Amino acid sequence: MMVGAGETNDEVLGVMDQLRGADVHVMTIGQYLAPDSSYWPIDRYVTPAEFATFKAEGLARGFRHVESGALVRSSYNAHQHVGLPQR
Repeated sequence: MMVGAGETNDEVLGVMDQLRGADVHVMTIGQYLAPDSSYWPIDRYVTPAEFATFKAEGLARGFRHVESGALVRSSYNAHQHVGLPQR
């Protein structure tokens, strides 16, 4: 999930609940960064403390693993957490 594009923290937590309801076990949360001015604008930069809170909330909801940080992307260290071979 990318954050910083206009969502609220409560919406992020709601998506976590929906994903756990669908039996998802691994979650990544990163900062949305617009490639250039023709893309959706960045609404805000999420703080390191907020990313830490998202990780803690995800783990408390039962995710087996949560990567949460400004530069985290969907495949961030995936081979370490879901049994995929490293390329």
